[in-house]
Order: sequence, then structure tokens, then C-alpha cells
Amino acid sequence: MSEKTLTADDLQQLLTRGPFNRWLNFTVLKVDGDGIEVKAAWREEWVVNPDRRYTHGGILGAIIDVAADYAIAARLGRPVPTIDLRVDYHKAAMPGDLTARARIVRLGGLYSTAEASLYDKDGELVASGRGTYFTASPKP
Repeated sequence: MSEKTLTADDLQQLLTRGPFNRWLNFTVLKVDGDGIEVKAAWREEWVVNPDRRYTHGGILGAIIDVAADYAIAARLGRPVPTIDLRVDYHKAAMPGDLTARARIVRLGGLYSTAEASLYDKDGELVASGRGTYFTASPKP
């Protein structure tokens, strides 16, 4: 398993290659030994209930998955497939940018684990999760 830690600019370029990630409008805020921090800029399309205006849980789960995946990508130099993901929802995410902080729990040759916490514009925890990712080297 080849490792090379990416800079925030490198990770931003890698992250925004995918159309879905571009749609989620991610900005890499930080990459360091503790993990990564990314911001997902608010989109009206995230609203699931127009009367209450909270964000769909699938969007929150997707942001957690991407953040955890790219914490691993920052170390490996490439994103990896998700095998399993668990998300816990702590409170409704109302309109506003969301910030995810993600870190690697265990980096393995075949499988790795990473986790992320997701915060609203006021810094309140709205969701958290942990995923297992397939980190074996790609076949040539």
C-alpha cells in the first residue's frame, strides 16, 4: 500500500474531480496529521421538508462518507470504495454550510476504517459516522 500525504490543494483537486462531489460543493479547509476538514456549501436542493426546511439525512450521510473516504485519500493519494457505513443523526441540519472533520481510525492493507463528525453553521454536531473502506492497491 503506497502512502503519500496530500496537501489541501492536492486533496481539493482530487475531491472535485467527481461530479457528485462538485455538486456537494466541497472546499478542503485543512489536511494534517489529525485528518481533514471540509466544508459543504449549502444548497436549497438539500431540503427534504419545505415547511420545516431541514436537510435530508441522505445528504448528511453522503457528506460523512465523502469526508471519511477523503481522510484516507489524503494519505493514499486516491479515494477508495466504501464497504460499510454507519451514520448517527444528532439533530436536524437547518439551512447553512456544513463542516465535516474526518480522521483515519485504522489504515490497513486491505480494509481501513475512518470516521467523521458533521457540524452546522453554528458549530453544533448534527451527525457522525464511521465507515469501512477497501484500501487494497488497485490492480494494474
